[in-house]
Amino acid sequence: MRRIRIILLLVVFVALVAFAAISAIHSRVRATAVLRDETNRQAVPSVVVVRPQRGAPAEEVILPGNIQAFIDSPIYARASGYLRHWYFDIGAHVKEGDLLADIESPEIDQQLQQARADLATAEANLKLAQITAARYQDLFKTDSVSKQDVDNAVQDAAAKTAAVKSGQANVGRLEQLVSFEKVYAPFDGVITARNTDIGQLIDSGSSGGPARELFHIAAIYKLRVFVNVPQVYSHATVRGMKADLTFPELPGKRFTGTLVRTADAIDPATRTLLVEVDVANPTGQLLPGAYTEVHFAIRSNRSTLIIPSASLIFRSDVVRVAIVEGNHAKLVPVIVGRDFGNTIEILSGLSDTSALIPNPPDSIIDGEAVRVIQPKATSSEP
Repeated sequence: MRRIRIILLLVVFVALVAFAAISAIHSRVRATAVLRDETNRQAVPSVVVVRPQRGAPAEEVILPGNIQAFIDSPIYARASGYLRHWYFDIGAHVKEGDLLADIESPEIDQQLQQARADLATAEANLKLAQITAARYQDLFKTDSVSKQDVDNAVQDAAAKTAAVKSGQANVGRLEQLVSFEKVYAPFDGVITARNTDIGQLIDSGSSGGPARELFHIAAIYKLRVFVNVPQVYSHATVRGMKADLTFPELPGKRFTGTLVRTADAIDPATRTLLVEVDVANPTGQLLPGAYTEVHFAIRSNRSTLIIPSASLIFRSDVVRVAIVEGNHAKLVPVIVGRDFGNTIEILSGLSDTSALIPNPPDSIIDGEAVRVIQPKATSSEP
């Protein structure tokens, strides 16, 4: 009995030892399998996916523009002499017909008096010649004078008539020159320059000397804005479209203008189209010669997609993006459009339902298994 009891104890001990060994081996195998699965799971890259956004049917294109006065004209003297008086200085707003300056031209005044006296003499000679011609014609009826005498008297009256007309033309010319002694504003505007003063010698340039500008006037109540539009937008900028003007010195303010004309030709040097935008300036707040940014709302004729710029993968052949299909990455080639900085335009190769990887790793390959995770929500601090 004692031997049987010892044998039973040994069998139980061996069974316990075997059970313990089998349990340890099973635990080790299970842990190894779990570790292998976890290692494989961690080896699969985790990615976040986003959907491409449809591009807006109209985009805002901002281009530099140069502002010019609607009319910009230098004012010269037509009569030579000395400046007697000026009436408006720089910054003065004038109306059409306002007297700007008086010029004293005694030589022209004397020439006008002489021409009027010569005209009076010619008119007196004409009157006498007409009386003589009429008398000779009456005497010819009674055969008191010859036909030759009548013809001489009639032609002398005609010559005197021509002399009177010449004198009248000369008087009219000098009267025009005298009227030029007063310089008037040709249109409504503002005086931007005054280059003369009282007592200065004024040369009209008729004597061969250089003419000097007296005033400079700019019409500022309506302004012209000239913009060079890149060729890619040339067909979208048409007459009648609206444009907004912004200025760095006037933040938050926009002035609306209208595109009124284009050059209808691309400049081969810059590949741009020159267009003119007219903008009303009733308060005179906008200044000619200033720099402005012109905002055009350009309508797009094609449907495009907008994706983050970091989504692009630059390989040796073409530009690609990574999308997720069935828990696997797929690299698809795309055609890139305009670059907006943080985002970029895709013309073809991608659909708006694609699960796009916005920031793919450099080592990603086509067909690689990926694990899609949800982006962490960022809490904003008050």
